Formats: sequence, C-alpha cells, structure tokens
Amino acid sequence: MGQPLPISRIMHTGVLLQCEPETSVADAAARMSENSVSSILIADRGQVVGIWTEHDALAIDFADPAKFRQPVSMVMSSPVLSLPDTLDAGEAAVRLRDTGKRHFLVTNAEGQPVGILSQTDLALNQGLEPYLRLREVRAAIPRPPLMVRGDQSLAEVASYMHRYPADAVVVDCQEDGLGILTERDMVRFIARRTSNTLVRELATRPLLTVNEDDPLIYARDQLINNRIRHLAVVNPLGEVTGLIGYHDMLAGAEQMYLDDLREALEQRDRALAKSRRTLQLAERVIESSFEGIMVTDKDVRIEFVNPAFTQLTGYAPEEVIGRSPELLSSGRHDHDFYKRMWHSLQAHGYWRGEIWNRRKTGEVYLELLTITDDNGKTSHYAGLFTDITQNRKNEEQIRQLAYYDALTGVPNRRLLEDRLDHAIRHAHRKEMLLAVMFLDLDRFKEVNDTLGHAIGDDLLLQFTDRMKSCLREDDTLARLGGDEFIVLLPEVEQLAAVTLVANRLIAVNQSPYQVQGNSITIGASIGISLYPADGTTVQELINGADVAMYRAKRNGRNHYHLFNPEAIERV
Repeated sequence: MGQPLPISRIMHTGVLLQCEPETSVADAAARMSENSVSSILIADRGQVVGIWTEHDALAIDFADPAKFRQPVSMVMSSPVLSLPDTLDAGEAAVRLRDTGKRHFLVTNAEGQPVGILSQTDLALNQGLEPYLRLREVRAAIPRPPLMVRGDQSLAEVASYMHRYPADAVVVDCQEDGLGILTERDMVRFIARRTSNTLVRELATRPLLTVNEDDPLIYARDQLINNRIRHLAVVNPLGEVTGLIGYHDMLAGAEQMYLDDLREALEQRDRALAKSRRTLQLAERVIESSFEGIMVTDKDVRIEFVNPAFTQLTGYAPEEVIGRSPELLSSGRHDHDFYKRMWHSLQAHGYWRGEIWNRRKTGEVYLELLTITDDNGKTSHYAGLFTDITQNRKNEEQIRQLAYYDALTGVPNRRLLEDRLDHAIRHAHRKEMLLAVMFLDLDRFKEVNDTLGHAIGDDLLLQFTDRMKSCLREDDTLARLGGDEFIVLLPEVEQLAAVTLVANRLIAVNQSPYQVQGNSITIGASIGISLYPADGTTVQELINGADVAMYRAKRNGRNHYHLFNPEAIERV
C-alpha cells in the first residue's frame, strides 16, 4: 500500500464563493445559482463564520417571501466544519459519513481556506470503477422515493423534504408525466424572490431514469454526461422505485475501495514520475490512454505527447516537440486566467479546470485539464486532458428543453417569468413603464379539429415568425402552451408605443397563412397590462393581461383591450 492520498488532490479549488453576513438569502442563492455550486461561505472581515448550503435552503418558509430578504447569517450553519488539506481521503469519507454533512471547508497549515470537499468530489474521482461495475443499481437504492403531487405548494414540499430529510422528490404532474424537484431548484426559486408556487411549475421534466438491474457505473456515467445529480430508478414494470445520486454510490463503498482509489491514483503518479526519467517508458505506459497527455520541461517546452494527444488536437508529435503549449491557445482566456493557473500550480503542485483550446484545424473545443509538477522539483510538468465539448453541448440541450418551447423555439413560461421579474426590477429603478401582452389565436381550435395538429403546428411556427418581426431585439415573445403567447415590452416610455405595437401585431396577422396547400385566415385577441398601473409582480401583470384578452374576445375578437384603461390614463 502506498502513501495516503491527501484530500488536497481531489477537493474543489479556485476562488471560493463567499458573501458577507448581511447579504440577503435571495442574493446568496442567486450567487450560488450563477456559479452552479451547492454552498457559499459567509465571511466577516476575512474570517469564515458560517456556511449556507442547498440543503439548508429547505429550512426556509417558502410560504413567506419575506424570509428570502433576511440576512443569510440568520440561516447559515456555524461553526463551519473544516479538515486539513493533508488529511487522507479515506478518513475524510468517514468524517462525512459520521457527521452526516455533505461539505467540509479545507484549510492549509496556516488555517486559511483553500478549498471545499464534498461527497461528489469523492464519488467522481477514479478508483471506484471496479466496485461500480460489479454492483447493480438496486443494491444502492437507500429507500423508496418521496412522491409528491404537482398541485402541492412549494412551501409544503420544502418542509416535507426538510423533515424527511431528502435532497430530491419525484413530482407527479399528471398528464405532463413525472418530474423531479431538487434542493438546487429550491435555491434557484429563492434567487428569483417570487411568491409561493405549485411544484409542477418548478419540476424538471422529463424524468431521467435507469433500470434496477443496470450496473452502477452506467448510472454514474449518466449523471456525469447529463450534468445532474439524481436519476430515477425504475423496475421492469416501469414503476419508479427509488432515486439514486453520488451520495448513494459513495455510501455503499467499503474502505477497500477507498484504498483502491488511493492505489490507482498513486500508480498514475508513479507512472508520471518515471516518465520524467525516461520518455520511452512513459510511451509504453500511456500510449493506450484515452486522455491526451503532454510532458514539458521546466521552461514549458513540449518533450512528449501520446497518441491520444494527436487524436484530440490534430498535431503530430514532430509538429509540437520543442514548442510551447501556447500553440493550442484559443484566445478566449485573458492574462489573469493564466496567472491564476500558474499561481495554483506553484502553490499546490497541480491545477485542474476547464479551458478552451484550438485544434490544428482551427476548431475550438473545451477540455478538462489537469497539470502536475514532479513533486515540487519543477523540472517537468505533465498535463492530462479530455475533450468535454460534447458534455457542454448536452448541458446546453438540457437548458434549451428547460427554458424554451420545443415547437417554436421561443422562451417558455419559466424563462418568461425570469425575464419579467428582471424587467420589473429594472423598470422600478429607472421609473419607466413596461407592458405585458397576452395573445390568443382566435378559432385556432377549429384549425386543429378540421385540418389536423400537424397543420396547426406549422401555423403556430408561421405565426411566431410574424410576431417576432414586429418586436424589438430586447422584447420577448414567449409561448405559454397551445395557442397562448406572451409579449414582454420592457422600457416603454408611453402608452402610445404599446398600442402601436399591438396594432402592428394585429395588422401583420391579417394576411392569410399558406400552410401545406391551405390558405388560413386567423385572428389574434390581445390583452394588455402595464407596470405599475396594473400590477407590480409577475403574476399580477400576466393575470391582468389574461383578463384583458378575454375582454377583447368578448368584444368581437381580433383586437386589443387594456386591462385598466382608467389607471393607464392616470399614468
């Protein structure tokens, strides 16, 4: 058995997310959401005094939005549990298990924070693969999943998750199928500072699943590829029998597998150390690696690359030997980025992170790069990298599904509410108007019933294009579902500008649509609400425009109606 693996080799490094004690809970949640992290440190005059995590968010009363404005110091966990960066990873895993915590602050010899260690850090590092390949998913399911109805309030479900406790629940959205609601969704909701809502509005769909008899390694790969932390487990009948995440995978691993993790990483370190003495031996050890490997001298001139390097970058060994790795630079990173990289390398002996580089063909790609030196001697540097461009594309596809309408490609209700909330705050600061228009196609149901849904879908696509042609770049057209659309007009100076857009939308819709050989004439009824005359919240403005739209339909269709003409006249 080799030397113990210190947690400094696997912890999350870089700039640690921090805020001051008086920071509001909503602002702290917004910072966590923007940086896609699960915790934030609370520091008072440079000293860490507490930590607030996604799990802590469940303790907040979601039925009272005023709780989102209270200082984060009122809900943080204190004191912060910490571990020295020299501690063995196996011992750290025991500490996580015994304390029931998910995060530890990692400190150096001077007691200064240098990183955060989470259960995910332990589960994602190499060494558990033999264990994960041999066990099936069903063996790691800790208990049946928590199931909630889509019509339950967020406050009720958050309280339920906090008492259970659970970091995720399965949401039954009835005809819309099953979804999932996680602690991270709760934090994003707090960041938006909105009032209590139904969980179906926040649940992520579709629910991604694995089978009970799938190997755990497959479940782990699905979590990594989809950049998520939970999967639903289904039995042969298609019934959901559990939820599985990194925590469940790590909880079942015995100490022998942590020892395997230590030994595997030490073997890699020993192989790299030998490569610094003889590049011929390094070629035999790593020539079959799927990771690109590059070894440089102390002056950062390339001495060795493996076949995977050539496959990933397009450069043959003779084209790069003796040259600087700068030939791979994409130009997307500034001087400060590389300055921080080298500072970490000199201070800790390694750096790990994502970086954009450029292939020989000129194509830019994203790689996960790890750079290490030779145990502080800095006579050589070794870089190991993997192309993760496709992972990022998968992440963008998931974001597209979450925030945009699948048919028309315009924003959906979730993204609309985010933009409208931001526009309201901006209008309040600038003392300007904003308008919300609720559009509903007149007699669209007759088109679907007589000509079919395929023609109805094509009609909606053409209608969307016509509406977008009448809007400014900063305006938003969103689809709520069916034939219902919302138009958001931010930074409006006067009512005349709003009515001008409404008339333009009605006019552009007058000419017949040519859809698969059919000439279709269809109108649109529009309801309009204004901030602040008709409401000061997202829901008030949408509801007001909805009411005005139905008045337009009752008054003859195919024209617009103001929600509150008297209040608008006073504005």
